[in-house]
Amino acid sequence: MEQMRESASRRLAELRTLLLGHHKSLLELERAVYERDVARIASTGEYLNLVMSDPWFAWLRELSRFIVQVDEAASPRNPPTDATADRLAGEARRLLTPDEAGQGFARRYFEVLQRDPEAVLAHRDVTAALEKL
Repeated sequence: MEQMRESASRRLAELRTLLLGHHKSLLELERAVYERDVARIASTGEYLNLVMSDPWFAWLRELSRFIVQVDEAASPRNPPTDATADRLAGEARRLLTPDEAGQGFARRYFEVLQRDPEAVLAHRDVTAALEKL
């Protein structure tokens, strides 16, 4: 039983690491486009404020919230099970499915993948890693 919980905890830690890395790369890509199309971001504080409150970055908050769910599921107070790790890995795969006709994250993610080859490569890497989880 203890090994199963360690396995689930390890998988959730890997999932978290994957999602955080992908989130960071998407933020950086969006920052570059924002600075090109809207305005230069003068400081880290301004950038954080934009990420938290500007509509430009709103679509990424869905991924942020999901990462928080993974963190909560990995809590040592309530050790995760393999079923929890499986469920969250599946939800991550669904979340990271671009959809031209979708809304919110899926639609904007589709648009980013259409405009940025770096995003396509990052998507390939994160989806391949998710399949192994």
